[in-house]
Amino acid sequence: MSGPDFCVHVATRAEVLGLGIGSGPGAWGAVLGADCVDDPGEGLLRRDYGLVEVSFSADGGPLSCFGISVRAHRLIHGRAVPPALARAYGEFAPRVRFEEVRAGILALGCTVEPDDLSGDVHRYRVPESGVRVFVVDDPDPYGDGDHDVHDPQLHQAGDIWSLNVSPAWWARSR
Repeated sequence: MSGPDFCVHVATRAEVLGLGIGSGPGAWGAVLGADCVDDPGEGLLRRDYGLVEVSFSADGGPLSCFGISVRAHRLIHGRAVPPALARAYGEFAPRVRFEEVRAGILALGCTVEPDDLSGDVHRYRVPESGVRVFVVDDPDPYGDGDHDVHDPQLHQAGDIWSLNVSPAWWARSR
């Protein structure tokens, strides 16, 4: 397995290693470990595991997950993969290509629809899961002209920037 396999799983299942919307911080800590940065707010908690960020809300009860973001763009800088994901999926390459992930999603019988193709990053939707996939379209958004398309340390058009799982975030855009 690999980074694209992980992204296909998240895109089609809307979960990470069995955890999804509604799960609590304790469950995430038990599965992904304690190596994370917590950013608490009033009734909110954002937990950053590097490749994966999880948002929790108390919303009148105990903290529970209302959003998951896979920050694939961080892979290019290394050390972003939690050990539990590396054990489950193997080594992650510095970038995840959208076409490879799209092919995996389609192979599982799901679809990928354009959601917003304006701007430097395009957004796609997997209707079966509600997951949004953000893909770099213009790696030189400021038009400096100094973007080297062969530099492995720079994002390229077609790289996945992130995947986002959250019924609340996307309820209005369906």
